[in-house]
Amino acid sequence: MKPAPFNLHLPGTVQDTLRLLAGSSNARVIAGGQSLMPMLNLRLAMPDDVIDLNGVEGLSYIRQEGEDIAIGAMTRQRDLEFSALVRERLPVLHAAILNVGHRQTRNRGTIGGSLCHMDPSAELPTMCVLLDAHMVIQSQRGRREVPAREFGLGLMTTSLAADELLTEIRLRPWRQGHGWHFVEYARRHGDFAVASASALVERDGSGRLTRAALALGGVCPAPVRLPEAERLLLEGNGDRDALRAAADQARLCDALEDPAYPAWYRQRLASRLLHEAMEHALARAAGTHGSTT
Repeated sequence: MKPAPFNLHLPGTVQDTLRLLAGSSNARVIAGGQSLMPMLNLRLAMPDDVIDLNGVEGLSYIRQEGEDIAIGAMTRQRDLEFSALVRERLPVLHAAILNVGHRQTRNRGTIGGSLCHMDPSAELPTMCVLLDAHMVIQSQRGRREVPAREFGLGLMTTSLAADELLTEIRLRPWRQGHGWHFVEYARRHGDFAVASASALVERDGSGRLTRAALALGGVCPAPVRLPEAERLLLEGNGDRDALRAAADQARLCDALEDPAYPAWYRQRLASRLLHEAMEHALARAAGTHGSTT
């Protein structure tokens, strides 16, 4: 099939883009096009206006700003993959990027496009939830910041209003020496993940767990944090019983149901992946993990 007719706009600035969004009742923004183009061709999306961001200045960057790392919404996934700053300060994000599609799609795909598409199996929205990212959103009405856990509302649905544009993602790295791990299951490398799990942990000088973050992707309609699992892991100081109890929390998720992967399968798979993610993160925090990549 081919797309339904639409008007193509090529703005050069963020303000031009915001004016176009405010002036259209049925517009879609295109970034890398890895998700939107197939939807247009299949007529799953039929906008009157398509606004191409590839010529908009100032939306592609990765830089340190105070305690945060700021990433422009048009930053290519391939740039994230090769960023020394991301690799050093956000190692779990670097690990997740290597599972995003294939090299060809990462050359075009953007972090903002992935976040706004909000596919439940996508790695980047899960990383933003895990890392407590903040989304910088602009419109002609002003600027606002939304925590990642409030940005994804459900299956391919975000909190963006029709006239709003995601322009930046802000992430605060954990301190040096923290433990981290990302793991996912897909039928083939680069395929959509059936489930993914990620973990961050910190220990103090005495070896006591002081901080933990656990997240799942591909299991529920949007990426989720697991606060009860985090509490159990911390209270048990990461011992065997704490790991088991925390991993069991994944079985309580309101999992997606489909003919290929029923909800009970996703829950069990997520529990196993979460256990693995926590084990590796704890090993890294203790300095006993065999690899740093």
